[in-house]
Amino acid sequence: MTKQVDQRRWPLIGPPLLWQLAFFALPLLFLVVISFWSVQNFRLEPDFTIKNWVTMMTRDTFWSAYGYTWQLALGAAFLASLLALPAAYSITFHLSERARGIAVMLLVVPFFTSYLVRAYAWQVFLADNGIINALLALLGIQPLPMLNNSFGTLVGYLTLCMPLVVLIQVMGMSQIDRVLIEAARNLRAGPWRTLYEVVIPAMKASLVVAWLFAFILSFGDFVSPSYLGGGGSPTLSNLIIDTTKSGQQWPRAAVVAIAMIFTLVATSIFAVGYAYRGRQ
Repeated sequence: MTKQVDQRRWPLIGPPLLWQLAFFALPLLFLVVISFWSVQNFRLEPDFTIKNWVTMMTRDTFWSAYGYTWQLALGAAFLASLLALPAAYSITFHLSERARGIAVMLLVVPFFTSYLVRAYAWQVFLADNGIINALLALLGIQPLPMLNNSFGTLVGYLTLCMPLVVLIQVMGMSQIDRVLIEAARNLRAGPWRTLYEVVIPAMKASLVVAWLFAFILSFGDFVSPSYLGGGGSPTLSNLIIDTTKSGQQWPRAAVVAIAMIFTLVATSIFAVGYAYRGRQ
């Protein structure tokens, strides 16, 4: 019986495993290999040297970019999760079924447009002489620096991940037993207390997974730091680009990429373990 069950599972498990092998494991192995190669006369040469690792791991530039990337990604993930929560709550519990479907469709629509185009569009709003500062000038407020800094980068990160975070939270809230919500109302719990004591604990896994997706997307993004953040304080993604442009140092760029991948894998393992801890 066990052999029959295993044979039935392989047609379902096999394709995802092959996909992960072809598009994740093998490229990662290739990155690890070339991180030990050397560059001679602007050409990659098969080699085995730890010089690339020593060079990158001992550079202040790498650790500065690493810390800055962590700060921005954590800030974007927490901010996206916080802003998405009231929106997801309203969509799930205060809209009719038809209106809820329209809201979900509108959340999917942004993915029809290139993220790069959306980032460029924000430049029109955030520039010193852009739309937002022009409106502030009408109110007698001095122009605010919103572009080519961390604020612009965060705006781009939220543009990238907010729709997805709201969708994941909506799916999580949709699985909550409505009887619990009605019981909280019968006990005279207000909307905020119901959200804090009933909804959030019941959708813990969805909240963590939504946060994780926002963190992963922000941590690896290079569009927002480049076009909205100005690139003055480079993130790890910008550092990869700068490293490849500097003498075709692909092995050193591979070191940065591997550090990013292992950081995201470790964060994912910790977050998923926390999300499903104590659940059967």
